[in-house]
This record gives sequence, C-alpha cells and structure tokens, in this order.
Amino acid sequence: MFRSRAAGVCVAGADQLVLVSHDGVHWGFPTGRPEGNESIEETLHREMREEACVHVVSARLLGFARGECVEGHEEGLVLVRSYWRAEVEMEPWEPRFEIAHRRVVPGAQAGEHLRDPDGAATRISLRALAEARLG
Repeated sequence: MFRSRAAGVCVAGADQLVLVSHDGVHWGFPTGRPEGNESIEETLHREMREEACVHVVSARLLGFARGECVEGHEEGLVLVRSYWRAEVEMEPWEPRFEIAHRRVVPGAQAGEHLRDPDGAATRISLRALAEARLG
C-alpha cells in the first residue's frame, strides 16, 4: 500500500520559520495527506491552513522522501512525502485539528528547534531546511 503526504517548510516574513507540534515536545513542519482528488499542491495549501493557520502565497517543490513502515498496524506501508518551500502569511492561531502548538523561529536557528520523533525524520527535515536555504 502507498500513501502520499505534503510537508511545508513555511517561511513567513523576513526569514521566519513556522513549526508545529502535537505535544509541545516534538516540533516539525506541518504536513498532511490528500483528501479526495486533491493534487499534492492543493493538499499543501489546505494542510498548511489547517495545521499551522497560515496562508500559502507561493510554493516551490524541494523534493521527495520515501519511507516504509517496518512494524505495527501499518507495517509494509510505503509513505512518500513531498517537501515544499512555502512562502506564507500568518493567520490568527486557532487550532481546530490535531496540532496543538505553533511557534515561529528565526530561519537561521531553525535546525535547533526541529525535534522529530526519530533520528531519520530529523535528518530528512534538516535536509529540507538546507534545500529551502534555511538552517
């Protein structure tokens, strides 16, 4: 089985990075799955609005990462995530979905704030920052 996702390296204003968290401990890029027949770019726009309360003004595809679940109820599931540099405008913080926290950090310090649940995810996030010319 295969699932795609879109992740946004959201840049606001003068080189400020928007990060989100479910728990206030792990911080990363807003990301999500397509709904219905959405294109991956349409998914990016919707998910950034839903998860980070930002409006995507423009986006540039940075690349893709592929992973496979090796255990648990999704064992064997292949995940392909597109990474985008998204120029965004901040909207009022009104969390309505699974994301409970948002923070905005200087782009030059972005790598210090990323806290993915595992080392491989952190390495991919740091690579996306480099491709986006941040961190």
